[in-house]
Amino acid sequence: MTINIDKIKYIPGTYAKKRPDAAQMAGQYIRSWEKRKLEAKEKEAALGVISPAICFSRKIGVGALEIADILAEKIGYRVADREVIEHIANNADLSKKTVNFFDEHYPGKMNELSALLFREKSFTMSDYIKYLISAVFSMAGAQPTIFVGRGTHLILPRDLQLAVRFISSKSYRVKRLVEILDVEEEAAEKKIDEVDKGQRDFFKKVFSKKDASPYEFDIVINCDFITKPEWAAEIVSQAFKEKFKDFV
Repeated sequence: MTINIDKIKYIPGTYAKKRPDAAQMAGQYIRSWEKRKLEAKEKEAALGVISPAICFSRKIGVGALEIADILAEKIGYRVADREVIEHIANNADLSKKTVNFFDEHYPGKMNELSALLFREKSFTMSDYIKYLISAVFSMAGAQPTIFVGRGTHLILPRDLQLAVRFISSKSYRVKRLVEILDVEEEAAEKKIDEVDKGQRDFFKKVFSKKDASPYEFDIVINCDFITKPEWAAEIVSQAFKEKFKDFV
């Protein structure tokens, strides 16, 4: 039997909880950033300082967004998933605002990040990569944030983030998609293969990487064994409090 996986809609990070759409979330971030900018101007304070962030990287389908939502309630952070980040990076008006913010408050940082990420002096960043970097820094500058996806752990300062990688077996991920999408196992497996390829292509194009090395992270959590999202959220919460006890 042939399965048309194009008809199976799966947005990475989807689970039972209903979430605001990307445009709504992006608007909230921009309003928070503009409010903070106004307050900083009135106080003649620096705006470019960001709070410690938490950056989740994951195998698609492990349930990282659900963990992020639970964690956010524990520590009072806002969650920015890949849909919100992509919306800001791909919206011309929002991208212009974030690029202006970035250039004003982080002079020279784009060149520094280019050298760090690509290690090639001749490499020229695409507009998309510039928009992505500017969006992530602007969101981190707007308010304390848990980022899910889009390689944010490679973008934000390493000493101002807790980087967490979530992994699991393919069978675990397939089982979750079967439950979420209400499809047969074969269809879920094909969809996992499709989104995995999309993720690999993204990392190759944007960061010139084949995969995420475990050495890039503070913590790697295997969801085959840490089976409840509440457990994972508690582990990350405690690690974050210990690493940034002078901030939280």
